Amino acid sequence: MTPAQLTSLPGGRGASPRHHILSVLVENKAGVLARVAGLFSRRGFNIYSLAVAPTDEDEHFSRITIVVDVESAPLEQVIMQLDKLINVVSIGELSPAEAVERELVLVTVAVGPTERSQVIQLVGVFGGEVVSVGADRMTVMLAGRPEKIDDFEGLLEHYAVVELQRTGRVALPKLDRH
Repeated sequence: MTPAQLTSLPGGRGASPRHHILSVLVENKAGVLARVAGLFSRRGFNIYSLAVAPTDEDEHFSRITIVVDVESAPLEQVIMQLDKLINVVSIGELSPAEAVERELVLVTVAVGPTERSQVIQLVGVFGGEVVSVGADRMTVMLAGRPEKIDDFEGLLEHYAVVELQRTGRVALPKLDRH
């Protein structure tokens, strides 16, 4: 594998591991996701992020976006093992330079009256949204590039984060501009 094939994506905390993004089209059948995850587990491959949903094109297929830690196994080996699974239709690798990546985060923050306006302002700066408000808590949402989510999460550390849930990355190839 050449250095150009290895891509370092921000991991949020500490040193950035090297990752590859795989877009895997699979048959939308019971147990397929379990078989894919089981393959990674049996082989000792580390999944950094995983997102799956039916495709818009055909309800008989789902797209799984897997961000793979290539330090745990060579990418070629991961692809070869995935390709052996009967329900896998196609596998594509997306380099970050050629992909549009997004992630979503939902965060519940314990806030008093003073902090509430600060959090609302921070959410606005990042282009997020307040999705639920309680007497002493609020839940906010932000979608964007993984780096943007990392930055937002880092700034929220100054507040009392009660719960935080991040989705896995989803990615599609960038469109040709010609």
